[in-house]
Amino acid sequence: MNPGDVNLQQLLEQAQLMQQQLVSAQQELNEAQVEGSAGGGLVVATVNGAGELQELKISPEVVDPGDAQETVETIADLVIAAVRDAVRAASELQQEKLGPLAQGLGGGLGQLPGF
Repeated sequence: MNPGDVNLQQLLEQAQLMQQQLVSAQQELNEAQVEGSAGGGLVVATVNGAGELQELKISPEVVDPGDAQETVETIADLVIAAVRDAVRAASELQQEKLGPLAQGLGGGLGQLPGF
C-alpha cells in the first residue's frame, strides 16, 4: 500500500463518519419540537426541526363574537406571525445542528442538496 492509498482511505472514513453524523442530525431535527408565538401567546405554533407545522393552538380570547370579520383577520395575522416565529426558531436549530457538518464539507448549508 502506498501513501496515497492511506490518505484516500482516511478520506473515505471521514466521509462515512460525516454522513452518519448528518443522518443523525437530520433525525434529531425531525424529532425536535420548537414553538413560535404571536399576540403574547394567544397563538402558538409548534414545528419540528425541519420547519413542518405540527400543532397550532389558538386561545379563545382571540375570538370577538361581536365582530366575526375582525376576528378572522386577527386570527389569520396571528397564525402567520406565530408560524413564522416557529420556522425561524427551527431554522436556528437547523443551523446549530447542521452548520458544523456543512463547514466540515467546506461550505455552507446552501451548497448541500435539500438545504
